[in-house]
Amino acid sequence: MSETIKSEVISRRKALSLMGLAAVLGLAAATTVLTVSDADAQNTQAGEKAVEKTVERVTGTERRHERREGHHERRHERREGRHERRHGRREGRHERREER
Repeated sequence: MSETIKSEVISRRKALSLMGLAAVLGLAAATTVLTVSDADAQNTQAGEKAVEKTVERVTGTERRHERREGHHERRHERREGRHERRHGRREGRHERREER
């Protein structure tokens, strides 16, 4: 009973480093749990054939053309509108100058 128990004081630096280490280990454990998949591997050739049958392949250029369909007409209309407004402002300035 003559033994004395000494409590060691932990510095802030040690406490923060321990908390940081625990956080890193927790994240590492969480990512390994989340990345484990129960799905079976798929035969790549069979998978490609299934995709070819179900989905028609569309190139990036075709997708872009579909997305931009009608874009040129809208752009042309916006440009015409800007041109007309600009022309109107110029005529107004010219008329006001003549009145002075």
